[in-house]
Amino acid sequence: MKICASLASVIFAANLAAAEIPKVFSGLFEPDVPVKGQIGVVMPPPEIDKLVAKVETAARKDPKWFREFSAQSKPGIPLPFDERLGLIKTEYDDYLALWSKREFKPREEVVLTLRKSSADTWSLFATGGASSLTTLRYNAKTDTFRSPSGELKRADDIKADATSILGEWSGLEWKFEEETVLGKMKENVALGRFSGNAHGVVIYRAQETSTEGSRLLDSSLVVRFPITASSAAKNPEPAAKPAPKPTPKPASKNTKKN
Repeated sequence: MKICASLASVIFAANLAAAEIPKVFSGLFEPDVPVKGQIGVVMPPPEIDKLVAKVETAARKDPKWFREFSAQSKPGIPLPFDERLGLIKTEYDDYLALWSKREFKPREEVVLTLRKSSADTWSLFATGGASSLTTLRYNAKTDTFRSPSGELKRADDIKADATSILGEWSGLEWKFEEETVLGKMKENVALGRFSGNAHGVVIYRAQETSTEGSRLLDSSLVVRFPITASSAAKNPEPAAKPAPKPTPKPASKNTKKN
């Protein structure tokens, strides 16, 4: 009886821990379960470099126009065609074709582990080049992350289309921004999953500039990791709405005798 009671307590505690996982991590991680991931960058084929060089040359010729034109587009996706970009239409089409062939290039293998650090606080412990993620603490009550710099507050949800630099993915983002007499500090972290739910992604970036505008810090991190079947089952895709059953036709009245 004692053995059965102890076993029941263990099962109950495990189920309770799973139920307490904040929704932002649900479907991506399980508590205390290490997940192998990869730090990497997304790179298009090298043939795109000569076209990018042409755009950069055009941007230097008219920097004011280029800044205003770029500001009208979403970051991370190709700019719309304009002759002032320094490309003719066929070159621009080649640019889009090369952009569509970009791939995620792994640079380092790392391990991510979600752990509960206090009653309402969770941490994503990471190894190697992703260790900066370990400095972040997520508070489930306030739905905020805290870093050594300050509190990262929830921003708009992310819904990136297929033309974005990472491809089609959706997720959640938190941001911190502070400006003092010493300069400006920006931090953001995002959690999400790629279309198809085969991989999840963690993105972290920290930028610091001086009052003169010089870059003091610019750290960017993209970690891709596989989503296990057990994790994905906790946050499945919305099921398709079943088609309505056809209304049965009333039986025809046939009073004619054979």
